[in-house]
Amino acid sequence: MRSNILLVDDDPATLFGLSRYLTKAGYNVREASCLAEAREGIVTERFDAIILDMMLPDGNGISWIEDLREHYPEIAIIVITGAGDIPLAVGAMRRGADNFLTKPLSMSELDVFLRKSLELSALRRKNLAHQRTSEEFQPYFGESPTMKKMIELAAVAVDNDSTALLTGETGTGKGILARWIYERGPKKSGPFVEVNCSGLRSDLLASELFGHVRGAFTSAVQDRKGLIEIADGGTLFLDEIGDMDFTVQSQFLKVLEERHYRRLGEVIVRKSNFRLIAATNKDLAEETRKDRFRKDLFFRINVFPIHIPPLRERPEDMSGLVRHFLHIFHASHTEISSEVMSLIRAYPWPGNVRELKNVLERALLLARGRQLSPEHFPGVDISAGPADAVGGEMKDIEQIEEDYLRTVIERSGGDIPAAARKMGISRATLYRRLKKFTQ
Repeated sequence: MRSNILLVDDDPATLFGLSRYLTKAGYNVREASCLAEAREGIVTERFDAIILDMMLPDGNGISWIEDLREHYPEIAIIVITGAGDIPLAVGAMRRGADNFLTKPLSMSELDVFLRKSLELSALRRKNLAHQRTSEEFQPYFGESPTMKKMIELAAVAVDNDSTALLTGETGTGKGILARWIYERGPKKSGPFVEVNCSGLRSDLLASELFGHVRGAFTSAVQDRKGLIEIADGGTLFLDEIGDMDFTVQSQFLKVLEERHYRRLGEVIVRKSNFRLIAATNKDLAEETRKDRFRKDLFFRINVFPIHIPPLRERPEDMSGLVRHFLHIFHASHTEISSEVMSLIRAYPWPGNVRELKNVLERALLLARGRQLSPEHFPGVDISAGPADAVGGEMKDIEQIEEDYLRTVIERSGGDIPAAARKMGISRATLYRRLKKFTQ
């Protein structure tokens, strides 16, 4: 994947030369001739590195570094300075720059420094992701008797390496439970690899799972590892496995039975030692009776089933979930009227916990720091029964979802991967939902 570079320099000749060289070297380059243009650019696009001149028409580049480090801690920063301004460059390093170069620039040195800085950036990004996971992944499942029994079962799954099958309606938290099991299980030191089986066609899903070699099909221009290979020593989470294509089901069953597989277009047999956690919102037993899911695969993955009940069956968990989500949104001190809590408890929540989280975040955006009241929950209609809520009121709910998705994307600066992370869903899921609203 090509790295995005922001060049900030007021000298047109320098911009031209650097941009031409870096573009030929395989980078995506955007130019800015002053700090104002640079600040505007970094808000609208995601950059992996900034090459920053010290002396600019509207200020000294060094003054921007601390702000960059605060809001974009993972980005690589290389400063450019004149030969007589070495003390300024050292000051820039102290403020957070990764490297500095003096004019006249050596392109070979720039190439080396940029590669090293991008490596540091990748390490910072990985470390920040790990910190976010460690700090934020503290899910709240509830205190109701049904959820306590569910957690007891999940604790048993943590203590062994058997395949776990998580069932429940859409939005009940199957993905969160899968990661909870992984974080506490015997393979927690290995990777957690997730794929949504409903978001990919059969050929794409097979390529994602097994990988491919160059020339295996038209667009296979290079060798690529599959998720099964990447999950070696860790956990493979197959979300919505009930939507897996029949052909891929047959191929994956063989992997489960033998722990061997081949990349597409390859004859070499490879091995992967992964723990499987699968999830579905379908009744797989019924799907097998209708010949829509392989019986042998169902028997193979149904080793340790765990069912997550829908939110409407455990109203006693509502207040705890509300407090939990307000904490996540850094709004723990937000006041909630008694009318709002009555509304939340009475509404059937066809989208379950995910819908509750999304609706609460939208309500906070509408309230703008004020007390939450029923007017901040459009579309949450308690006059409709569960069936009506799923049917007649679905248009309102979908409008809420569309508004929410677009708000989060806007607040993420148009960065789809960042927006998906904020919402706790995969990029494929987000793209699929956006496609639904553009059809």
